[in-house]
Amino acid sequence: MQVDFQLGPDLKGKRIVVAMSGGVDSSVVAALAARSGAETIGVTLQLYDHGAAVGRSGSCCAGQDIRDARAVADRLGIAHYVLDYESRFRESVIDRFADEYLAGRTPIPCVRCNQGVKFTDLFGIARDLGADCLATGHYVRRMVGAHGAELHRAADPARDQSYFLFATTRAQLDYLRFPLGGMPKPEVRAIAAEIGLGVAAKPDSQDICFVPDGDYASLVRKLRPEAAEGGEIVDRDGRVLGRHRGIVNFTVGQRKGLEIGGQAEPLYVLGVEPETRRVIAGPRRALAVASAAIAEVNWLGEDYDLPMTAKIRSLAKPVPARFDGRTVSFDCPEYGVSPGQAAVFYAGDRVLGGGWIESTAAADLAA
Repeated sequence: MQVDFQLGPDLKGKRIVVAMSGGVDSSVVAALAARSGAETIGVTLQLYDHGAAVGRSGSCCAGQDIRDARAVADRLGIAHYVLDYESRFRESVIDRFADEYLAGRTPIPCVRCNQGVKFTDLFGIARDLGADCLATGHYVRRMVGAHGAELHRAADPARDQSYFLFATTRAQLDYLRFPLGGMPKPEVRAIAAEIGLGVAAKPDSQDICFVPDGDYASLVRKLRPEAAEGGEIVDRDGRVLGRHRGIVNFTVGQRKGLEIGGQAEPLYVLGVEPETRRVIAGPRRALAVASAAIAEVNWLGEDYDLPMTAKIRSLAKPVPARFDGRTVSFDCPEYGVSPGQAAVFYAGDRVLGGGWIESTAAADLAA
């Protein structure tokens, strides 16, 4: 299968740098780039300790994954470079992840990684190598509209990663290519098998690649022991309902883990107060949010005055909303809106932009 890298009709003489994580997606992108006739260079960033990741499934950019990327590059006959970014990744992603939980927020490290190490740093590397573009294995589509490059959802809704790429800037979008955005995952694996890539059946990486077995709380406790200090669970009026074993275990909208019985209705986490180490709990209706303040906005659209939907969690359904560049207002009350998560705005399949949820305003029914 041939894929248009949007570099003109003839790719001979062109140079494509491919971000190779060692998984099947980026490996197929490298194969498609090599097939196109362009000079293809694979770049892998080592993001954390090799030894700690050896033999662990669901990781990326470390241990076996680096060896897999190198084996794919050898199979394709392309140049491959491995660059040590462990310190940078720890400071900008892992440490920040722990600090966010300590501050009572719910972070999304994958966005920070894309925003910093994977795009900003890889951009510099690709530019230094004289590449005409940087290609990745993300499932999103880059389309050219009347005002330039646009970011769109992937054709396969089950694989769409646009929520995690809202922070992609216009300048980055001009340079990026996403060859897999129009393909379903089975087709990608079929291409890998056809070429004879050893990663054709390799499992997908988990959402948070640096968290062993998905136990993020253990990692945060290790990095920030104070996050495990106990405290009170209180209702909206400050009445003590029970005690907890660390704010790291709670996020807004959570129901499990409160372990408080004898209530008239189920309780949910309404908020986390890091200064007092208190977890605020209440009924589901108290989670209803009318609007939210958004910080660090990255806008890819032309203006704010158009019909749009907002997605406030990676697995949430986009809902009708309005955005003025600072505040998102929901047409109907939205539930489980958590500071630290992202609000991403869409016009149909197009990503208009997004930002980080800073604070929320309760809907009237939560009073």
